[in-house]
Amino acid sequence: MSERIEPEPGDTPQVPPAPQATRARGLGLSGKLLILTILFVMISEVLIFVPSIANFRRTWLNDRLSAAQTAALVLEAAPDNMVPKELELELLDQVGAYTVAHKRGTTRRLLALSDMPPDVQETIDLREMSVAGEIRDSFATLAADQGRTIRVVGDAPTGGEYIEMVMEEMPLRKAMIAYSVNILTLSIIISMFTATLVYLAINWLLVRPMRRLTANMVAFAGNPEDPANVIQSSGRTDEIGVAEGELAHLQQELIGTLSQKNRLAALGMAVSKINHDLRNMLSSAQLVVDRVGEVDDPLVKRLAPKLIRTLDRAVEFCTNTLKYGSAHESSPERRRLALAGMVDEVGDSLGLDTHPGLRFVNAVPDGLEVDADPDQLFRILINLVRNALQAIEGCGETDPAHDMIRVSARRDGAVVTIEVADTGPGVSTRARDRLFEAFQGSTRPGGTGLGLAIAAELVRAHGGTIRLAEGTLGATFSLEIPDSVVQLRPRDADRLSAG
Repeated sequence: MSERIEPEPGDTPQVPPAPQATRARGLGLSGKLLILTILFVMISEVLIFVPSIANFRRTWLNDRLSAAQTAALVLEAAPDNMVPKELELELLDQVGAYTVAHKRGTTRRLLALSDMPPDVQETIDLREMSVAGEIRDSFATLAADQGRTIRVVGDAPTGGEYIEMVMEEMPLRKAMIAYSVNILTLSIIISMFTATLVYLAINWLLVRPMRRLTANMVAFAGNPEDPANVIQSSGRTDEIGVAEGELAHLQQELIGTLSQKNRLAALGMAVSKINHDLRNMLSSAQLVVDRVGEVDDPLVKRLAPKLIRTLDRAVEFCTNTLKYGSAHESSPERRRLALAGMVDEVGDSLGLDTHPGLRFVNAVPDGLEVDADPDQLFRILINLVRNALQAIEGCGETDPAHDMIRVSARRDGAVVTIEVADTGPGVSTRARDRLFEAFQGSTRPGGTGLGLAIAAELVRAHGGTIRLAEGTLGATFSLEIPDSVVQLRPRDADRLSAG
């Protein structure tokens, strides 16, 4: 049974929730990691080598000054400072210097191989040398030409103002080169050893799991419909384990999506095969109804036009069935229409006016108009009302005392809100997440889930929204349809004044 009631004065619009915001192969990763590790270790060794070569140079020169000091002390210990020339030359040869001078107080002792020592090209004063200066002079020594003579001045180790000596630079340069070669060799050994350890660790921790992920993705891409290609978790709890879990979830989702697409393609193929024959049968039914409409009976005269309109819509639905799976719906051809009359027509089409087990309540005000495509709005409403009817009937026996389907509407400015409510079992939590997705939103066994998906697509085509209202008895679907925006054209007078 059905009835018409006026909307209750206390009804207030419900605001919908905000939408939720959602191979050429080159050097492998292992090789790159190995090369980078060696490079970084070598850079570290170079940074260590720079100050160490300067320190080696200072130490070497200080050792020579100490030897020169020893030679000077030997000379001073001789009686009356008389030292045989042969001993003096032997001492200078041991030190490796042309001359040695030791200043103590006002006394300056000089040892010389000859009266005419070679010219000095560079003076090195170890008493006034900064770290940067030592580093600079060290590399200058390494890059210097052969045969240079240098003068070295430093503090006297055993007392005195200073000690100095003139010597060839070549022994120092050779010692520094030998030290550099040793450092380089040691750096290479350390680099290779460290790089090998890092390579093995990273290969075990990262590279092998990433190769496993890559191989699985390649295999899955080759056959994405095979559940056997879903990656199996390795049990790790780090980032690799998280990546495996997310990849497995993504692959399972993709398998489900492909399965749904295949079902939709199979449905489209089946409908395309029966579409022609079904249209012929409906056309024949139209001819019969046209002849029945000529019968002079008041009841027939009243029902025949409704039956004809129903058959016309059935033929149109049959023609457009494949549109959902293959293309978008056509743009709505909107016009102002009375909503209450269309709701009555929906109830008549589903036989709710004579249904013995429930009440169909049309609570739409008589004067309320909505700006929409008539055929598409009828499809929206009939899908929602049919879902409500099937939900109530799925509970078993029905009783009009408490089983009801209610359609209400109100206008808020330029927006019309329509609510379709029922007293059925409601929508399960599992079905809420994908309520408006094809093959996902069905809440009853055997349902396809296409009704709500079609309704949602048609509502969006009108620039509106559809949602499941929370906290209601049974299920209440609320949809908002805004009026179309009118493009105002400037009047001729306005255009002339603007010009």
